[in-house]
Amino acid sequence: MHDLQPITALGGLETRIDKFERIIITENDDLALASVAARKGYENDCRDKIKKILGDIPKPGQATLDNTEVGFWISPDQWMIKAPKSTHELLANNLKSFFLNTASITEQSGAWVCFDLTGSGVSEVMERLCAAPIRKMEVGEARRTTIHQLSCFVLCLKYQTHIRIFGPRASAATLHHAFMIAAKSCA
Repeated sequence: MHDLQPITALGGLETRIDKFERIIITENDDLALASVAARKGYENDCRDKIKKILGDIPKPGQATLDNTEVGFWISPDQWMIKAPKSTHELLANNLKSFFLNTASITEQSGAWVCFDLTGSGVSEVMERLCAAPIRKMEVGEARRTTIHQLSCFVLCLKYQTHIRIFGPRASAATLHHAFMIAAKSCA
């Protein structure tokens, strides 16, 4: 039998953390992700189930951050659900059993890379990278934006000091490089 070991999106055995004077860039690999898309004719039933999981229904530009399962709006009647991989490795399968025929569930864990940017320099770094209104984003706001020519989701976890970015996993090194260059220019 093969002795396989998973690697992070940046190719390491452990998540990467880069520290600068006013910002820390952390590769966040402990995420299970699944998208939930309401099926035609079942939109209200799907919203009811989303509310049971998240406590509220994320509206456009919003995320719910209060539960173990976190969700954010990605398009009309479609949301991304995130939970710790260590406790929710089968998130998509569990959601399929819960939503039944009210929604289409798609496993997303291997499709996205997640970076957490923390520290007092977050706004300056993000302003160099994207058009999202970082200095105006309140806790729980989510935006889809372009970072280094890649479509990404940006969530505000703590006002001006903690931003979470989801980008295409296949472009993890490109995103990381963009963060590193922007962070160095702010130092």
